[in-house]
Amino acid sequence: MLSAVALDGLPEIPAGADLASLVAAQLPPAAGALRDGDVLVIAHKAVSKAEGRTRRLSDVVPGPRARELAAPFGKDPRHVQVVLDETRELIRAERGVLICVTRHGFVCANAGVDASNVDAGETLVLLPLDPDRSARELRARVRELTGAAPAIVITDSFGRAWRHGQVDVAIGVAGLAPLEDWRGRPDSVGREMRATWIAIADEVASAADLARGKDTRQPVVLVRGLGHHVGAEDGPGAQTLVRPEAEDLFR
Repeated sequence: MLSAVALDGLPEIPAGADLASLVAAQLPPAAGALRDGDVLVIAHKAVSKAEGRTRRLSDVVPGPRARELAAPFGKDPRHVQVVLDETRELIRAERGVLICVTRHGFVCANAGVDASNVDAGETLVLLPLDPDRSARELRARVRELTGAAPAIVITDSFGRAWRHGQVDVAIGVAGLAPLEDWRGRPDSVGREMRATWIAIADEVASAADLARGKDTRQPVVLVRGLGHHVGAEDGPGAQTLVRPEAEDLFR
């Protein structure tokens, strides 16, 4: 059985916070002790805030390109400048949305820069510099504090081509197999599967997101029932989910 329980009671996360300690302190008594096969799914904003990955708009001076992109849509050019600062490549700018390739290789709206659930929009939260490293460090710290080594999945909300709405996906992973390759196996009637490659980490991220509200300050979800995907080694991380540009049919 798969279960997902959002953790209550986490405070606002300041820069420099020991996030693993805060999470460990809020585990519900009914859940008992952490187990090696557990997965802690953490919204990236909690990680980014702890790592100081924020920018105050009052500290940003927009350049000409940011002003040019912001003007037609009445956007704050300072916000656009921060997006550009986090962007390796700007793929498209339309209807006020910038589709960017981040330095991590993620293709997403506004380079993952977000102002929701922050102080009245005056502070922007950026993606962690290296989400896989963040996941590994959090896992090591949780192990140090509790003796258990649950997998860590750091998430963000992404849109999808040709579909409305957003889903949470994994941007940082430690201890969980991000992909499960079924290519070459027989299906239920014996035919060889040629394309079935399951994004386990993304599915865990989306499942966990269903257990919390977007406005309830529940950045951490404890997922159980996936022990067969959790290993002692940290593994290759979420970077294995990023499709190389040469294989990207949408660019």
